[in-house]
Amino acid sequence: MAEQSGDRRAFMTAAAAGSLLPILSTEGQQAGGDGKQQPEEFWRDRMKAPDDGIKFGWFVDTRRCFGCHACEVSCKAENDVPLGNYIRQTFYQDVGTYPQVARVFMPMSCQHCEDAPCIKACPCGALHKEAGGTVAIDYNICCGHGTCVEVCPYGAIYLDPVAKQAVKCHNCYHRAEAGMEPACVPTCPSEALHFGDLNDPESSVSKALRAAADVEGGLQQIRPEKQTRPRMWFAGPAPVEVEEHLPREGESYNPEAYNIYNWAQDESAAPADVTESRSTRGGDA
Repeated sequence: MAEQSGDRRAFMTAAAAGSLLPILSTEGQQAGGDGKQQPEEFWRDRMKAPDDGIKFGWFVDTRRCFGCHACEVSCKAENDVPLGNYIRQTFYQDVGTYPQVARVFMPMSCQHCEDAPCIKACPCGALHKEAGGTVAIDYNICCGHGTCVEVCPYGAIYLDPVAKQAVKCHNCYHRAEAGMEPACVPTCPSEALHFGDLNDPESSVSKALRAAADVEGGLQQIRPEKQTRPRMWFAGPAPVEVEEHLPREGESYNPEAYNIYNWAQDESAAPADVTESRSTRGGDA
């Protein structure tokens, strides 16, 4: 994997010691139609996954998630995610009217889109498709420009505060290469997360998707109008209830998870400067 050759832990250590970050080249920086997308010839090849016959995808069963945040903890531990930043996060929303109320939870991470806007916008060519169609970052190339953050419709990318490089879910490529699931999947106590090869009808994710497609509500995806063709599907009520509270272009997962005012979802119960982060985001780890 390209990410292995530019190990992020080693890079962060070097950056903290004062090493210079890569300087952005002017090559390939001509803006595309919206001023952020690069010319197609600059990203066309990087949008193509290796012809390995594998198609990695996700299924999230929000009917089973009870908001324990174990997926976030394991993700942080596995990938050295600094305090206040997230590769994945669990969002929640209270629904119903007292006394018939409930809280729904929705784990989120990179959608590993077929038509990934982050790849199209990356001015240094670091974002690309890896094995199984995983959207990955080459840390030998990433210049920390941040355009990928600006165009991601799901807020799934952040800039590392030390290395000044983009960071996102990479399907735990180091585990996938060893035939293991991403760290969050086996950690989930309710078995709400499923990952695997969509081309394999006997994979865990394929079986879970077939079962969920037959139940009431069926399968859903987040913001299909963006036409990114994400490789993550959801089941349950959470996608409808939580969608408006998910981050959008130019945003990342909220670091204010421990803010006491986030405990209340009534905007009248909190000062004006914190009401914008209402209905959020699972606890930090």
